[in-house]
Amino acid sequence: MMSMINTPKILKNKFFLYLTEFFAGMSVMAVELGASRLLAPYFSSSQIVWTIIIGTIMIAMALGNIYGGRSADKDPDPGKLYTRMLVAGVWIAAIPAVGKYIVVGISALLIFSVSSNFLIAAAFAACMVIFVFPLFLLGTVTPSLAKYSVGNLEESGKVVGTLGAFNTIGSIIGTFVPTFVTIPSVGTSVTFLIFAGILLALAFAYFISVARSRSERGGTDRGGGAVTEAAKQDKDRVSCTQNGGAAGDRAEVEGGNAGKKNRHGMAKPVTALLCYLVCCVLGYSDSFAFWEDNLAYEGESVYNYLQVKENDRSVILSTNVLFGVQSIYMKEQGLTGMYYDYAMAAPLMVEGKDPEDCRVLILGMGTGTYATQCRKYFGDMEIAGVEIDEEITALSREFFHLPEDVPVVTYDGRAFLNAVDEKYDVIMVDAYQDITIPFQMSSVEFFYLVKAHLAENGVMVVNMNMRGSGEGSINQYLADTISFVFGEVYTAEVAGSTNRELFASDNKNMLDWFESGRQDLEDEELYAMMERTQGSLMPYESGDTILTDDKAPVELLGMRVIDELIGDEVAYYKKIYEEKGVAGLLEAF
Repeated sequence: MMSMINTPKILKNKFFLYLTEFFAGMSVMAVELGASRLLAPYFSSSQIVWTIIIGTIMIAMALGNIYGGRSADKDPDPGKLYTRMLVAGVWIAAIPAVGKYIVVGISALLIFSVSSNFLIAAAFAACMVIFVFPLFLLGTVTPSLAKYSVGNLEESGKVVGTLGAFNTIGSIIGTFVPTFVTIPSVGTSVTFLIFAGILLALAFAYFISVARSRSERGGTDRGGGAVTEAAKQDKDRVSCTQNGGAAGDRAEVEGGNAGKKNRHGMAKPVTALLCYLVCCVLGYSDSFAFWEDNLAYEGESVYNYLQVKENDRSVILSTNVLFGVQSIYMKEQGLTGMYYDYAMAAPLMVEGKDPEDCRVLILGMGTGTYATQCRKYFGDMEIAGVEIDEEITALSREFFHLPEDVPVVTYDGRAFLNAVDEKYDVIMVDAYQDITIPFQMSSVEFFYLVKAHLAENGVMVVNMNMRGSGEGSINQYLADTISFVFGEVYTAEVAGSTNRELFASDNKNMLDWFESGRQDLEDEELYAMMERTQGSLMPYESGDTILTDDKAPVELLGMRVIDELIGDEVAYYKKIYEEKGVAGLLEAF
């Protein structure tokens, strides 16, 4: 315990210490959530990325706890703790300005040197560089405050318990506020700045209090300089003696020294404040794709980073910056050139119904590309969609011209099926986004649920967007799982992409009906597209790699495909890098 004689006035009130603990806990969780949003546009928001974030933060906090405890025992100076909080606050404030560049830089370096588990390596490296140090500093808060708060052994349990409670409550609030308030309303960048500002404010309050305490102990002499209480008493005792003048001189010197200490003590918080203001100016932007020009929209929702690009031919939605296109709208009202065109075969496979009479449900509505295309080519079909992200639904009306009479429910796809009794002729599952595959919509239990909501002779179409070549790929697992549920399963490779469309039904005549429906098409463009689709359809030979609710390692499986895709894409440049180094790469670009 610190000597009460030397304890700053602000720390004699334990409420300030508890307040420090509260906001430290809140800031740690806010930074953790901010880290997930910073990394998601580049590495996805998968469980793998979350595991890396949580793991690295726990490492930082553990090391901070050890260092903070040892430091407090060795030198119980609260000023050092609040200096660390200043540094942590400035570091966190700098993340919006430089964090995205660090992520891209690390990815660019590792993509040429890491041949497997790229996402793990890149995400881990980015977390270590960006987040470990400030959270290490915040990890020193709890053991330091325990040292300053405990007055005697009899009250140690109570004080430490209270500190822990304030930290936990702060962490709880720090979990909900960024997710539901700050990130959706002002974005990830401003969220970092807000919580950095809170840390700086606490440290500022401490240093101001220390400066005031020094001034109060010093007082002022006739010349306006601060003097210590001891100096004033000394001056009084000798004022009527021959040594009075010397005592006054000594008081003035001590007072001057006190003033210098005050000024010196405020240098660190003032410097931190100036750095924070610079970070606010440089880091307010919410742009993750900083190399993109002329974006029609860029923002964040509770679930996604959202980016809308527009050109003369199309409008495109991307929910990340590294893995391509999620939705598209063709201004010329033609085919998309993407997997949606292949999926148009599903209504033609339904026995006994014309396509325009089919009821269609889309799980993973996105901006409604499939709905818009079905309406264009098949007439006024009854279509409903389920989309978990209401911001995407809003964009679908504003930028992608989704018809107002197409209802979209904001819900998880599986939860929606559990909640309704409706039957549909076509159910499209389009909820898989790169490595981010919801396990609850990939299991055998889920596909049984889909089957239960299909009308007689109904067809399910699934977009599998990471076509792998090796044994044990994610698409093999998904196709085997679906084949376990449905009697007829066919796949079609989407030309020029990594997507594969899967069609499933219990109707053995689905291909005969497809051929018959294709022949009746009047639109030449769609006819040609369906002809290509028919030529691509292959019966799937089922295996025994079944995904269940209990065991569905979809993200690890998807990561293997990501490694394959990255390897294929960078093979040419990797060879140049190995032969000629960075200079050769620069020449190649």
